[in-house]
Amino acid sequence: MASMAVSQSIFSTLTSQRGFENASLPLPSSMLKHSLVVCRSNSLSTHFNKTRNTSFITNCASPENDTPIELRYPAFPTVMDINQIREILPHRFPFLLVDRVIEYNPGVSAVAIKNVTINDNFFPGHFPERPIMPGVLMVEAMAQVGGLVMLQPEVGGSRENFFFAGIDKVRFRKPVIAGDTLVMRMTLIKLQKRFGIAKMEGKAYVGGDVVCEGEFLMATGSE
Repeated sequence: MASMAVSQSIFSTLTSQRGFENASLPLPSSMLKHSLVVCRSNSLSTHFNKTRNTSFITNCASPENDTPIELRYPAFPTVMDINQIREILPHRFPFLLVDRVIEYNPGVSAVAIKNVTINDNFFPGHFPERPIMPGVLMVEAMAQVGGLVMLQPEVGGSRENFFFAGIDKVRFRKPVIAGDTLVMRMTLIKLQKRFGIAKMEGKAYVGGDVVCEGEFLMATGSE
């Protein structure tokens, strides 16, 4: 009798929600068992979900401290902003691939970043369903950082006569996708002022992992 009363109550609720005309029909035993299981699971899940969700939110909000995640990580420093970069490099949209310099030793090395966003003009074609930064553009971005090192009075470089002369031992370790921050370090290894040739070592990182590396040749000179 108790089970029949439960079945009538459950069925009445279901039929009232679905617009059934006859709300007094008994539920089949299979539907009755399912309904009872649903009722029990719902009542239990309400309790467990509250506990589980609270625990989940707590873990996300404060893994070790109460500092919000947006305040936990400092921004990259700015040694050169985009306006200062534009004063040194001749590149312009859509081929200026350096956004900020975060470390700089004129004539020695530089570390710069490229913020990779879905709005970059190469993503619609590379690739429409899986946006990956082309490897050749990673190499070009690194070469531009090399240009920031070389186009200085200390080195004798000239903005009007500076060329990317060659690459060697280039390896692509991981794909770079929209949303990544590409951090590039370029270091001068050898400079032959007589011939205007500079050899540089470059590495690019995302999240501390090397994504691209290689050796670069730059041709420099004066007018």
